Amino acid sequence: MVTTVDELVARARAGLERPGPEEAWAAVTAGARLVDIRPAAQRAREGEIPGALIIERNVLEWRLDPTGSHRIPEATGHDVPWIVVCSEGYASSLAAASLRELGLFRATDLAGGFVAWAAAGLPTRSVDQGLR
Repeated sequence: MVTTVDELVARARAGLERPGPEEAWAAVTAGARLVDIRPAAQRAREGEIPGALIIERNVLEWRLDPTGSHRIPEATGHDVPWIVVCSEGYASSLAAASLRELGLFRATDLAGGFVAWAAAGLPTRSVDQGLR
């Protein structure tokens, strides 16, 4: 059976409650962790979210698996609320679904991605010029 990428993303999102930018900001204020999975070139072009952890997509599961030997210090348990961010919210949906398969049951992604975050006027910074 052949699956389209749109079907794959729809299946990934079926189990997620995806916050918009303002909801994500409130969640971060309450202790959720933003994880930016965009490649360096894209972050350089679009900007970054101050305080977001930078973990490129190709190593995400290894860094956030709380039982793994390559985890980051913030990966303290399966109940950590992770909000994955990509540019527009597609790759992050697939990544969040993968994290849920690892048992990270509070993992989700930012609806609309970095583009929506920036459009909402939430804090961003350029890679070379500081806060915007």
